[in-house]
Amino acid sequence: MEIKRDIYDQILNWKNSTNGKKALLIEGARRIGKSTIVEKFGKSEYKSYIMIDFNKASKKVINLFNDMNNLDVFFQTLSLEYNTRLYPRESLIIFDEVQKCPKARESIKYLVQDGRYDYIETGSLISIKENVEGITLPSEERKIKMYPLTFNEYMCFMGEELLLEYIADCWEKKVPLDNKMHTKAMHLYKEYMLVGGMPQSVLAFLENGRDFAASDVEKRDILDLYRDDIKKAAKKYKSKVSAIFESIPGYLSSHEKRVILSSITGSSDSDRYDEPFFWLDDSMICNLCYKCNDPNVGLALNKNDSYVKCYMGDTGLLVSLAFSENELADYDLYKQIMNGKLSLNEGMLYENMIAQMLVSKGKKLYFYTRYNQEKHRNDIETDFLLSNESKTNYKVNPIEVKSSKNYTTKSLEKFKEVFGNKVDNQMIIHPKIFSIDENITKIPPYMVWIAL
Repeated sequence: MEIKRDIYDQILNWKNSTNGKKALLIEGARRIGKSTIVEKFGKSEYKSYIMIDFNKASKKVINLFNDMNNLDVFFQTLSLEYNTRLYPRESLIIFDEVQKCPKARESIKYLVQDGRYDYIETGSLISIKENVEGITLPSEERKIKMYPLTFNEYMCFMGEELLLEYIADCWEKKVPLDNKMHTKAMHLYKEYMLVGGMPQSVLAFLENGRDFAASDVEKRDILDLYRDDIKKAAKKYKSKVSAIFESIPGYLSSHEKRVILSSITGSSDSDRYDEPFFWLDDSMICNLCYKCNDPNVGLALNKNDSYVKCYMGDTGLLVSLAFSENELADYDLYKQIMNGKLSLNEGMLYENMIAQMLVSKGKKLYFYTRYNQEKHRNDIETDFLLSNESKTNYKVNPIEVKSSKNYTTKSLEKFKEVFGNKVDNQMIIHPKIFSIDENITKIPPYMVWIAL
């Protein structure tokens, strides 16, 4: 069974617009389908292709990249090693897991200048400095990021294109889905939240009759791969990265959801954890959300690097990281989540999923809190902030995520009082139907893909 990925069109646009003048670098976490999509692209869009998997490339192939002075010999050797004829301007050469061979990435400069063929690189942990140390990074690259399956990709794979179109139509008209379709859409959203967007998990789920347990087996294998990556790649600070990674569910289930560094290090020295956090962010295993100190001025301009929330890059993986196999084995937990009765942890899953959906749409993650000295607590807490990205008429959209149908809007009201002239749309993402009440837009989570 093949999963259609939207990134295919982006890759096609690269091919048509650059005409061989730039290589394409696809960055993404392990097991999100990078190799699958580029091999499909090579088969469909070129007369021939060679895929060099640097996890298992021969020494002869690896050594080719140590001397780029004779490209005729270079291409001849590749052609013979992979038993594939190369055709000028009609062949693609793929460097899969290119971070395993830094010299191959450095060679892109000369290969693109040569102009005979097109090049796509894929890799995990690509931007981490130990993977590029000692090489000259090529400027002849265009980079795109690949994420786990989005909600709309998941819906299409499940054969729900018509429902997806109906959701988009309702958003356009600013009307709610009818109750029956709302119930169905919420069921599919929760299903997606539990299964996640890792292709192996989605395939196992569908091929085994929508079995959450089959999905969980695949997700735990992926989590083990991530743990192995941490041990192998994060040499300088692997214990710190491991500590953060394993503690993500604990952070997200706490009230503030902020990562408190002193609870891990035993000190208040946050600088010790800067690099491990960037490691997790760069690896795309996690998505970092920063506090904005003053939304009046701008989100990125007032980013607080020491106040961060750490979300898993895939919510399905978060489910398997947060709960043991025994907790999931009897299906009671799945049942509670599907029925909206897991009050303790469901909010964590909802919020992580919204973070995942925003990141997949190219959004940077920011939030805002304000501490009230008199009340000794936060009196304003927004889960996410989005700007209208205008330089001449800057506006900000505060977003709260609610997993329960019962909640208050006090925090959004206070945010509006403080930042009134800068507030565009106030939004609540909740499990109820779409509505607009007192200038607050309330949208169900299955609308996020089209609404934000």
